[in-house]
Amino acid sequence: MEYDDKAGRPSRPPSPKQNVRKNLDFEPLSTTALILEDRPANLPAKPAEEAQKHRQQYEEMVVQAKKRELKEAQRRKKQLEERCRLEDSIGNAVLTWNNEILPNWETMWCSRKVRDLWWQGIPPSVRGKVWSLAIGNELNITHELFDICLARAKERWRSFSTGGSEVDSEDAGFSAADREASLELIKLDISRTFPNLCIFQQGGPYHDMLHSILGAYTCYRPDVGYVQGMSFIAAVLILNLDTADAFIAFSNLLNKPCQMAFFRVDHGLMLTYFAAFEVFFEENLPKLFAHFKKNNLTPDIYLIDWIFTLYSKSLPLDLACRIWDVFCRDGEEFLFRTALGILKLFEDILTKMDFIHIAQFLTRLPDDLPAEDFFASIAAVQMQSRNKKWAQVLTALQRDSRDVEKGSPSLRH
Repeated sequence: MEYDDKAGRPSRPPSPKQNVRKNLDFEPLSTTALILEDRPANLPAKPAEEAQKHRQQYEEMVVQAKKRELKEAQRRKKQLEERCRLEDSIGNAVLTWNNEILPNWETMWCSRKVRDLWWQGIPPSVRGKVWSLAIGNELNITHELFDICLARAKERWRSFSTGGSEVDSEDAGFSAADREASLELIKLDISRTFPNLCIFQQGGPYHDMLHSILGAYTCYRPDVGYVQGMSFIAAVLILNLDTADAFIAFSNLLNKPCQMAFFRVDHGLMLTYFAAFEVFFEENLPKLFAHFKKNNLTPDIYLIDWIFTLYSKSLPLDLACRIWDVFCRDGEEFLFRTALGILKLFEDILTKMDFIHIAQFLTRLPDDLPAEDFFASIAAVQMQSRNKKWAQVLTALQRDSRDVEKGSPSLRH
């Protein structure tokens, strides 16, 4: 156009494309640009007051942005410091466990210093060793016995796959259908064990290991067989121990009175455990206890799943392992203390829920459960009722099964 003017030619109206390009020159690229940009030439200029107002808004935005950046930088710094502190703490704990505690296990494991260190969580690198020592091996299972049981399990798998029907003399009391169903249930449950990790499913690095331990156990204890929930316990042990050692710990763990009562579905003994739990439930959380009673929410509805899997299904895995740490130290009492800790932590939420929502909530607990808050809640639980501890209450209830049947919730089938 300028060339046309100089050449004396009549000027032409600008093309639509030129209009678009001209408008783009003034298009704000951000909120800041919108505030500071002068108006296009074809619009009236900003009044001085409005320009001053926009300048102030811009300066306030810059100040707020700097505050946010500073706050974020402080948050990152705090996270980094916390991570370094945690790593140092774990490193020091590993040295203490390896150099002081494990070499002198028999004399040190029950000391106050070790118990305090235990409560803080066992470092992953020594967790398996500590668990093995704490669980013990009362059954005197050897690596050779595991190999024998595994070989027998593999033989049975081959037999079932080829349609064979031979029965070992020691399994004569158990039908082939029952044993086959047990082996089939193992296959099904393995695929449902920690599915998010994708390491126990078919093709995963720990699939065969988990299958081997569960199959070997059905041969070692055909009277118990495989029960749903066992796969989670075996999986947690596999993550911390070699296969044979995991089998030894698994078999001894399931042989504990509480686990055996639940996995063999001993109704009478299970009712006794529920009754003992309710004694401490009412003692620690009377308001929530009354709310559960009002809604007919009995302990079996949520406790069975927690006990069967030792919380590994309901809690985040790292938190479940910390529960296992103290469970290996304190025994079955800690399983019920943990249950009360969960109820105490969420008491305010649970008292506002009805039967259905409580059952759903307790079946799958929040994934973002803060570990320190959780353990503080457990620590606040008092496992003493009328000067009687857990074991004393449980024993007293066992002596009078009739009172248990009257005062405890009935099992739901």
